[in-house]
Amino acid sequence: MGATESPVHGKADYLPGEAKDILKSLASQWDDVLDVNQLQVIPLKGAMTNEVFQIKWPTKAQEASRKVLVRIYGEGVDIFFDRNDEIQTFESISKHGQGPRLLGRFANGRVEEFIRARTLSASDLHDSDISSLIAAKMKEFHDLDMPGPKVHLWDRLRNWLGEAKRLCCPKEVEAFYLDTIEKEISMLEKELSSAHQRIGFCHNDLQYGNIMIDEKTNSLTIIDYEYASYNPVAYDIANHFCEMAANYHSETPHILDFSKYPDLEKRQNFVKAYLRSSGEEPSESEVEHLLHEVEKYTLPSHLFWGIWGIISGHVNKIDFDYKEYATQRFQEYWSRKPFVLGSVGPSPESVIDDTMEKLMTKESTAKSHHHGHRHLHSRRLRKFLNLAIFRSKHKH
Repeated sequence: MGATESPVHGKADYLPGEAKDILKSLASQWDDVLDVNQLQVIPLKGAMTNEVFQIKWPTKAQEASRKVLVRIYGEGVDIFFDRNDEIQTFESISKHGQGPRLLGRFANGRVEEFIRARTLSASDLHDSDISSLIAAKMKEFHDLDMPGPKVHLWDRLRNWLGEAKRLCCPKEVEAFYLDTIEKEISMLEKELSSAHQRIGFCHNDLQYGNIMIDEKTNSLTIIDYEYASYNPVAYDIANHFCEMAANYHSETPHILDFSKYPDLEKRQNFVKAYLRSSGEEPSESEVEHLLHEVEKYTLPSHLFWGIWGIISGHVNKIDFDYKEYATQRFQEYWSRKPFVLGSVGPSPESVIDDTMEKLMTKESTAKSHHHGHRHLHSRRLRKFLNLAIFRSKHKH
């Protein structure tokens, strides 16, 4: 997931020796760099899969500097994707003239071209002009001719769920309903798969931190392709809509506000801009069909990032409350499912109440000095869930 610049300046000690050698070699090729050893390391905030650093060198023109990006791969994240596939994707996208160029690779990371553009903020996703630009850029991305198998979503969900169950203790498996989720994945695959859906090369993580804008030209660049693969385009759009609930740069970056999920008019405008970017005016039925598919695909998006959160909570050392994030994604799944699919099954209220009871029972066994904070968290989460259920009932 994407990152933005932190005002706290780091030191070159953060970087592996191999990375420093690549950086010095690069800087030695630039005539305007004053001293190749004078590199400045700035940690970028908001990344949740890797550690990301901006590297700067002072130049002879005092107002300018040379910059590159260093990405150090997060611990344990190879569970989520094959790093060699991701590098191949990165290089292929670069050849298509999209995204940053690859400047060097080292054992646990890489050096990338620094894109001189502004990373979007959470509020930018709600700007109608920027949203239309994202829709057109997403269509361009989906149309890329890339290597790889078609429709990766369902296999990936099953593989991740297997990893989550392996990492979790039996109480966690029960509390997160992981055995039930296995059945839900099969049900969703059957309900959502159709011969008439559009398939494209999807980013699968199009949150605001992975989109950059050049404000002089109003052009966008999509970055970070760890999760990219062929999928139904409705899934990618649905995932982007769900990301409008997030602000990864707030004081509580793991807390989601699903009242910020775009309303019907905003979703219609996005889908129209997406379809229109092909050069033809879409029909009303075309817009309605894609909108309907997008709403259904919010469900696997919640499962995808819920399972991701469980695994990340076990393997990733980045400071982010992954399990609370996962809890919210699962609860939004259960609260939306009956209204999106009209499906028969446990009511969201009963599932959520039962899940909360299990989680609170587990919490009560924790050390007493954590009790007050956890009890407050449970009350806040229950309040959040009640709002989510109410909104889902009245959204459509």
